[in-house]
Amino acid sequence: MTDAVETRSLLTSVPELADRYDLVVIGSGCAGMTAALVAAQAGASVLVLEKADRLGGTTAAGGGVMWAPDNHLMGSRGFTDTPEDAAAYLRAATGERLSEEEISWYVSTAAEAVRFLDENTRVDYAPLFRPDYHMEWPGATAGGRGLDHREFDPSVVPGLAEALRPPTYLPLLTMDERDHLHGAAPDPALLAGRAERGVRTMGGALAGALTASAWEAGVVIAAAAPATGLRHGAGRGTGTGSGTGSGAHTGGCWHVAVAGEREIAAASVVIASGGFEWSPELTGTLLTFPVTPISAPSNAGDGLKLGLSVGGSFTETTDIWGVPVITAHGATYDGRPSGRMGNVEATLPGGIVVNSAGRRFVNEALNYHDFSRVFANIDPATSQYANIPAYLVVDSRFVSRYPVAGNPVFSGPAEAPDWMVRSDTLAGLAQIIGVDPAGLEETVARFNPAAERGEDPEFGRGSSAQDRHLGDPQNLPNPCLAPLADAPFYAVQLHPGALGTAGGLRADLDGRVLDWNEAPLPGLYAAGNCSATVFKDAYPGGGATIGSAVTRAYAAGRHVSRTCQQPTTTEDIHV
Repeated sequence: MTDAVETRSLLTSVPELADRYDLVVIGSGCAGMTAALVAAQAGASVLVLEKADRLGGTTAAGGGVMWAPDNHLMGSRGFTDTPEDAAAYLRAATGERLSEEEISWYVSTAAEAVRFLDENTRVDYAPLFRPDYHMEWPGATAGGRGLDHREFDPSVVPGLAEALRPPTYLPLLTMDERDHLHGAAPDPALLAGRAERGVRTMGGALAGALTASAWEAGVVIAAAAPATGLRHGAGRGTGTGSGTGSGAHTGGCWHVAVAGEREIAAASVVIASGGFEWSPELTGTLLTFPVTPISAPSNAGDGLKLGLSVGGSFTETTDIWGVPVITAHGATYDGRPSGRMGNVEATLPGGIVVNSAGRRFVNEALNYHDFSRVFANIDPATSQYANIPAYLVVDSRFVSRYPVAGNPVFSGPAEAPDWMVRSDTLAGLAQIIGVDPAGLEETVARFNPAAERGEDPEFGRGSSAQDRHLGDPQNLPNPCLAPLADAPFYAVQLHPGALGTAGGLRADLDGRVLDWNEAPLPGLYAAGNCSATVFKDAYPGGGATIGSAVTRAYAAGRHVSRTCQQPTTTEDIHV
């Protein structure tokens, strides 16, 4: 690293930006930074624009796990995989909605992206001891396809700690450490020590490592710099970098309006600005049921709108990265009401999830994405959502052993938080929360004897390795099942939530945005949640969200790099 790079500020203000770059990336999450890094390594001049005041987008607010089959890191913890097994599993996981070309592309490109990040950046992934979501499917593995980021110290770059988006509710644990807690509270001393050192974990660690690497690679980064317009004009973006990327696509360059202050020219643009889950107008129009987002509130569909404004098409817009969410504890993020994932609480023994009829409607230990699908079910008798609202109902033994929404365990109702509904009887609890009392009592009466034996005849809870993974291994014979027997009883509402929307701009295997005739728009790319999921509404394993984002972003950066390295002709330089 040269002295000039070492003294360069992490963030560049909008007035200080150059007039032209080879590549402008819109969004600073894992997708945007990955595309930026790949292009910068090839010599392109790259600018990353972030709408929010802080960097990292939903990546920095989330778990940071990437699902990447057949990655080269798996062997470090004794896991094995093959492209054939990975393809077989993806074929089953996506219901054969992906073509063989798309499956082969994901398996090879995801592994290539992991190797690139491992060998060329500060990203420090380690394989998780976490099984695929459906071990009964062909090609499933017991672990290693999910990659967890080790803790990261942002002090390696001056100002990075302050520039990164803070975590939401997630503690300063790695995902591996969190998995091994099995619902128990983390060690306060460990958390305090990490907070004192200023390190980040999970998605914050990934976002920090990517941002530090981008800065070290010479990428220019601007925060509080929303892209407010996009147009395609005559001539070529001539770039400002010293590498080979002095031009990109033929047929003119892109012009990006920034913060309403100025316009910047670019040979290529990668839209990586997140989904539209925080836009009531877009979610109300494009989604099939209401969602409670727990992502970065800056995700309001800006990238989707920009792509559509220049002729891009969209697809899969009803898809979400779904999760059950608890909001009763009144959490906020960026000053907006927010929530936290409730899938671990739903998995643990001593609780059930019921609808307003007092009936269970799902295997509570099912992976969070597939769990969330059931919220969309319609009751044909009423034409209303059959499972909205839904409630997690637990007994006193549960709250004395497991935190709920981060609240410490407690031994009596006097210690219960105000937002947790309680009653000495199931019928009384049902009346308070608006659930049919007879239905709840009948459900629990039917559930308890089987749960005592470690069985769930209705939904098979705890019968798979993935179910048991987040259960309590001390609870036998089934780590996910125990009767609700000890009064008083408690309840919190579960909402259909979203880690992000999963539909958006249609892109090809190089990440190029396609128009309505499925022709690529030259020099325009999309990756991450502003683009349509590569899995077409499937969720093969934990980390599929980042797997989709990073893999497509890597492909886009690779294509930009190849284009930048094409010889420039005399014809190309005329404006």
